[in-house]
Amino acid sequence: MIVRDGSRWTPWWVTLLVAAWLSAGVAQASLGDHLPEFRECVKRLARDPPYLDPIVQYHGKWPFVRILGVQEPCSVLFSLFNFLAHQHGVAKIRDTVPASYPLRRYYIYFGYFGMASWVFSMIFHTRDFSWTEKLDYFAAGASVIYGLYYTPIRIFRLDETAPSFKQATLRLWTGICIALFVAHVSYLTLWRWDYTYNMAANVAAGVIQNLLWSAFSILRYRRLKKPWAAWPGLIVAWIVVAMGMELLDFPPWRGMVDAHSLWHLGTVGPTIWWYK
Repeated sequence: MIVRDGSRWTPWWVTLLVAAWLSAGVAQASLGDHLPEFRECVKRLARDPPYLDPIVQYHGKWPFVRILGVQEPCSVLFSLFNFLAHQHGVAKIRDTVPASYPLRRYYIYFGYFGMASWVFSMIFHTRDFSWTEKLDYFAAGASVIYGLYYTPIRIFRLDETAPSFKQATLRLWTGICIALFVAHVSYLTLWRWDYTYNMAANVAAGVIQNLLWSAFSILRYRRLKKPWAAWPGLIVAWIVVAMGMELLDFPPWRGMVDAHSLWHLGTVGPTIWWYK
Protein backbone atom coordinates (compact mmCIF):
# COMPACT_ATOMS: atom_id res chain seq x y z
CA MET A 1 0.00 0.00 0.00
CA ILE A 2 1.24 3.53 -0.78
CA VAL A 3 -0.12 6.94 0.18
CA ARG A 4 -0.43 9.78 -2.31
CA ASP A 5 1.08 13.12 -1.23
CA GLY A 6 0.27 15.76 -3.84
CA SER A 7 1.91 14.65 -7.09
CA ARG A 8 4.15 12.09 -5.37
CA TRP A 9 3.54 8.61 -3.97
CA THR A 10 4.88 7.98 -0.48
CA PRO A 11 5.48 4.45 0.83
CA TRP A 12 3.09 3.59 3.70
CA TRP A 13 5.86 2.75 6.15
CA VAL A 14 7.35 6.22 5.74
CA THR A 15 4.00 7.67 6.71
CA LEU A 16 3.91 5.48 9.86
CA LEU A 17 7.43 6.47 10.84
CA VAL A 18 6.57 10.13 10.51
CA ALA A 19 3.41 9.67 12.57
CA ALA A 20 5.33 7.83 15.29
CA TRP A 21 8.00 10.55 15.36
CA LEU A 22 5.40 13.30 15.63
CA SER A 23 3.65 11.52 18.53
CA ALA A 24 6.86 10.70 20.43
CA GLY A 25 6.91 14.07 22.12
CA VAL A 26 3.56 13.52 23.81
CA ALA A 27 3.83 9.76 24.52
CA GLN A 28 4.29 8.67 28.14
CA ALA A 29 5.23 5.39 29.81
CA SER A 30 2.34 3.16 30.85
CA LEU A 31 1.06 3.45 34.41
CA GLY A 32 2.28 -0.07 35.08
CA ASP A 33 5.89 1.05 34.64
CA HIS A 34 5.56 3.19 37.76
CA LEU A 35 4.19 0.41 39.98
CA PRO A 36 6.52 -0.90 42.73
CA GLU A 37 5.83 -4.47 41.57
CA PHE A 38 7.19 -3.64 38.12
CA ARG A 39 10.27 -1.95 39.54
CA GLU A 40 10.93 -4.96 41.81
CA CYS A 41 10.63 -7.26 38.80
CA VAL A 42 13.18 -5.15 36.88
CA LYS A 43 15.55 -5.35 39.86
CA ARG A 44 15.25 -9.13 40.05
CA LEU A 45 15.88 -9.47 36.33
CA ALA A 46 19.06 -7.43 36.72
CA ARG A 47 20.51 -9.83 39.27
CA ASP A 48 23.19 -12.32 38.39
CA PRO A 49 21.81 -14.96 38.31
CA PRO A 50 18.19 -13.79 38.47
CA TYR A 51 15.28 -15.22 40.46
CA LEU A 52 17.42 -16.92 43.14
CA ASP A 53 16.52 -14.79 46.13
CA PRO A 54 13.92 -14.84 47.44
CA ILE A 55 12.67 -18.16 46.06
CA VAL A 56 8.92 -18.09 45.52
CA GLN A 57 6.31 -20.77 44.92
CA TYR A 58 4.36 -21.08 41.69
CA HIS A 59 0.84 -22.41 42.29
CA GLY A 60 2.01 -23.78 45.63
CA LYS A 61 5.06 -25.57 44.21
CA TRP A 62 8.73 -24.85 44.79
CA PRO A 63 11.29 -24.88 41.97
CA PHE A 64 13.57 -27.95 42.06
CA VAL A 65 16.81 -28.92 40.40
CA ARG A 66 16.06 -31.78 38.01
CA ILE A 67 18.31 -34.81 37.73
CA LEU A 68 17.88 -36.91 34.58
CA GLY A 69 14.47 -35.34 34.09
CA VAL A 70 13.29 -36.18 37.63
CA GLN A 71 11.40 -33.18 39.01
CA GLU A 72 11.86 -33.87 42.74
CA PRO A 73 14.91 -36.13 43.11
CA CYS A 74 14.96 -36.42 46.91
CA SER A 75 11.25 -37.16 47.19
CA VAL A 76 11.71 -39.94 44.62
CA LEU A 77 14.76 -41.31 46.44
CA PHE A 78 13.12 -41.26 49.87
CA SER A 79 9.96 -42.83 48.43
CA LEU A 80 12.18 -45.62 47.12
CA PHE A 81 13.59 -46.11 50.63
CA ASN A 82 10.05 -46.53 51.96
CA PHE A 83 9.21 -49.00 49.20
CA LEU A 84 12.29 -51.06 50.04
CA ALA A 85 11.39 -50.97 53.75
CA HIS A 86 7.98 -52.46 52.98
CA GLN A 87 9.44 -54.97 50.53
CA HIS A 88 11.95 -56.15 53.10
CA GLY A 89 9.24 -56.31 55.74
CA VAL A 90 6.95 -58.45 53.58
CA ALA A 91 9.83 -60.83 52.80
CA LYS A 92 10.60 -61.09 56.52
CA ILE A 93 6.97 -61.92 57.33
CA ARG A 94 6.88 -64.61 54.65
CA ASP A 95 10.03 -66.18 56.06
CA THR A 96 9.29 -65.98 59.78
CA VAL A 97 5.51 -65.99 60.29
CA PRO A 98 3.81 -69.37 59.81
CA ALA A 99 1.22 -69.54 57.04
CA SER A 100 -1.28 -70.85 59.58
CA TYR A 101 -1.15 -67.65 61.65
CA PRO A 102 -4.50 -65.86 61.07
CA LEU A 103 -3.06 -62.32 60.97
CA ARG A 104 -0.29 -63.17 58.52
CA ARG A 105 -2.28 -62.23 55.43
CA TYR A 106 -3.25 -58.88 56.95
CA TYR A 107 0.43 -58.12 57.59
CA ILE A 108 1.30 -59.00 53.99
CA TYR A 109 -1.56 -56.92 52.57
CA PHE A 110 -0.34 -54.02 54.70
CA GLY A 111 3.03 -54.31 52.97
CA TYR A 112 1.47 -54.53 49.50
CA PHE A 113 -0.61 -51.41 50.05
CA GLY A 114 2.49 -49.63 51.34
CA MET A 115 4.62 -50.67 48.36
CA ALA A 116 1.91 -49.60 45.90
CA SER A 117 1.56 -46.17 47.52
CA TRP A 118 5.30 -45.54 47.36
CA VAL A 119 5.56 -46.71 43.75
CA PHE A 120 2.95 -44.16 42.72
CA SER A 121 4.67 -41.57 44.89
CA MET A 122 7.90 -42.14 42.94
CA ILE A 123 6.03 -41.82 39.64
CA PHE A 124 4.32 -38.59 40.69
CA HIS A 125 7.46 -36.93 42.01
CA THR A 126 9.31 -37.94 38.86
CA ARG A 127 6.84 -36.15 36.60
CA ASP A 128 3.91 -34.12 37.87
CA PHE A 129 0.96 -34.72 35.55
CA SER A 130 -2.73 -34.76 36.39
CA TRP A 131 -2.95 -38.54 36.11
CA THR A 132 0.24 -39.18 38.11
CA GLU A 133 -1.05 -36.88 40.85
CA LYS A 134 -4.38 -38.72 41.01
CA LEU A 135 -2.69 -42.13 41.15
CA ASP A 136 -0.42 -40.91 43.95
CA TYR A 137 -3.32 -39.52 45.98
CA PHE A 138 -5.56 -42.53 45.47
CA ALA A 139 -2.80 -45.01 46.32
CA ALA A 140 -1.88 -43.04 49.44
CA GLY A 141 -5.55 -42.92 50.41
CA ALA A 142 -5.86 -46.68 49.92
CA SER A 143 -2.83 -47.26 52.13
CA VAL A 144 -4.24 -45.02 54.87
CA ILE A 145 -7.67 -46.66 54.67
CA TYR A 146 -6.10 -50.10 54.85
CA GLY A 147 -4.18 -49.02 57.93
CA LEU A 148 -7.47 -47.91 59.47
CA TYR A 149 -9.06 -51.23 58.42
CA TYR A 150 -6.25 -53.37 59.80
CA THR A 151 -5.87 -51.60 63.16
CA PRO A 152 -9.08 -52.81 64.92
CA ILE A 153 -8.64 -56.25 63.35
CA ARG A 154 -5.30 -56.58 65.15
CA ILE A 155 -6.24 -54.80 68.36
CA PHE A 156 -9.59 -56.54 68.89
CA ARG A 157 -8.56 -59.73 67.07
CA LEU A 158 -11.49 -59.68 64.69
CA ASP A 159 -9.70 -62.40 62.71
CA GLU A 160 -10.69 -64.98 65.32
CA THR A 161 -13.64 -67.25 64.64
CA ALA A 162 -14.91 -67.28 68.21
CA PRO A 163 -17.01 -65.74 69.53
CA SER A 164 -19.19 -65.63 66.41
CA PHE A 165 -19.88 -61.89 66.54
CA LYS A 166 -16.25 -61.19 65.63
CA GLN A 167 -16.65 -62.60 62.12
CA ALA A 168 -19.89 -60.67 61.63
CA THR A 169 -18.15 -57.52 62.85
CA LEU A 170 -15.23 -58.18 60.50
CA ARG A 171 -17.55 -58.48 57.49
CA LEU A 172 -19.34 -55.27 58.44
CA TRP A 173 -16.06 -53.42 59.00
CA THR A 174 -14.71 -54.64 55.66
CA GLY A 175 -17.80 -53.33 53.85
CA ILE A 176 -17.56 -49.96 55.63
CA CYS A 177 -13.91 -49.45 54.70
CA ILE A 178 -14.49 -50.41 51.06
CA ALA A 179 -17.45 -48.02 50.90
CA LEU A 180 -15.38 -45.23 52.46
CA PHE A 181 -12.61 -45.61 49.89
CA VAL A 182 -15.04 -45.83 46.94
CA ALA A 183 -16.85 -42.71 48.19
CA HIS A 184 -13.53 -40.91 48.66
CA VAL A 185 -12.30 -41.65 45.13
CA SER A 186 -15.73 -40.95 43.61
CA TYR A 187 -15.95 -37.54 45.28
CA LEU A 188 -12.49 -36.50 44.09
CA THR A 189 -13.04 -37.88 40.59
CA LEU A 190 -16.67 -37.13 39.80
CA TRP A 191 -17.50 -34.18 41.98
CA ARG A 192 -14.50 -32.04 42.88
CA TRP A 193 -10.74 -32.39 43.10
CA ASP A 194 -10.38 -30.90 46.58
CA TYR A 195 -6.91 -30.79 48.18
CA THR A 196 -8.25 -29.59 51.53
CA TYR A 197 -10.80 -32.38 51.74
CA ASN A 198 -8.25 -35.01 50.69
CA MET A 199 -5.83 -33.89 53.37
CA ALA A 200 -8.57 -33.75 56.02
CA ALA A 201 -9.83 -37.24 55.12
CA ASN A 202 -6.37 -38.78 55.34
CA VAL A 203 -5.53 -36.97 58.56
CA ALA A 204 -8.82 -38.06 60.16
CA ALA A 205 -8.21 -41.72 59.23
CA GLY A 206 -4.62 -41.45 60.45
CA VAL A 207 -5.55 -39.86 63.77
CA ILE A 208 -8.12 -42.57 64.53
CA GLN A 209 -5.69 -45.42 63.99
CA ASN A 210 -2.89 -43.58 65.81
CA LEU A 211 -5.12 -43.12 68.87
CA LEU A 212 -6.09 -46.78 68.78
CA TRP A 213 -2.47 -47.92 68.58
CA SER A 214 -1.41 -45.53 71.33
CA ALA A 215 -4.12 -46.76 73.70
CA PHE A 216 -3.34 -50.36 72.80
CA SER A 217 0.36 -49.84 73.57
CA ILE A 218 -0.27 -48.12 76.89
CA LEU A 219 -2.61 -50.85 78.11
CA ARG A 220 -0.31 -53.69 77.00
CA TYR A 221 2.76 -52.08 78.50
CA ARG A 222 1.00 -51.59 81.84
CA ARG A 223 -0.01 -55.24 81.82
CA LEU A 224 3.16 -56.88 80.49
CA LYS A 225 5.86 -54.40 81.57
CA LYS A 226 7.83 -55.29 78.42
CA PRO A 227 9.51 -52.58 76.30
CA TRP A 228 8.30 -54.10 73.02
CA ALA A 229 4.69 -53.70 74.18
CA ALA A 230 5.10 -49.93 73.80
CA TRP A 231 6.54 -50.11 70.27
CA PRO A 232 3.31 -49.45 68.31
CA GLY A 233 2.64 -46.29 70.28
CA LEU A 234 6.22 -45.08 69.87
CA ILE A 235 6.12 -45.79 66.14
CA VAL A 236 2.94 -43.77 65.55
CA ALA A 237 4.41 -40.96 67.68
CA TRP A 238 7.46 -40.96 65.39
CA ILE A 239 5.19 -40.77 62.35
CA VAL A 240 3.27 -37.83 63.83
CA VAL A 241 6.54 -35.97 64.42
CA ALA A 242 7.69 -36.72 60.87
CA MET A 243 4.35 -35.51 59.53
CA GLY A 244 5.06 -32.19 61.20
CA MET A 245 7.72 -31.59 58.54
CA GLU A 246 4.89 -30.88 56.11
CA LEU A 247 3.99 -27.80 58.15
CA LEU A 248 7.41 -26.17 57.69
CA ASP A 249 7.19 -25.80 53.89
CA PHE A 250 10.57 -24.10 53.29
CA PRO A 251 12.33 -23.54 49.93
CA PRO A 252 14.29 -26.61 48.76
CA TRP A 253 17.81 -26.77 50.18
CA ARG A 254 20.26 -27.03 47.28
CA GLY A 255 17.20 -27.05 45.06
CA MET A 256 16.36 -30.62 46.09
CA VAL A 257 15.60 -31.16 49.80
CA ASP A 258 12.29 -29.67 50.90
CA ALA A 259 9.92 -30.32 53.80
CA HIS A 260 7.85 -32.83 51.82
CA SER A 261 10.88 -34.94 50.95
CA LEU A 262 11.96 -34.92 54.61
CA TRP A 263 8.49 -36.19 55.54
CA HIS A 264 9.12 -39.11 53.19
CA LEU A 265 12.54 -39.69 54.75
CA GLY A 266 11.05 -39.51 58.24
CA THR A 267 8.71 -42.45 57.58
CA VAL A 268 11.47 -44.90 56.59
CA GLY A 269 12.61 -45.59 60.16
CA PRO A 270 9.19 -46.32 61.66
CA THR A 271 8.32 -48.54 58.69
CA ILE A 272 11.39 -50.71 59.32
CA TRP A 273 10.63 -50.74 63.03
CA TRP A 274 6.98 -51.68 62.42
CA TYR A 275 7.91 -54.98 60.79
CA LYS A 276 9.93 -55.98 63.85
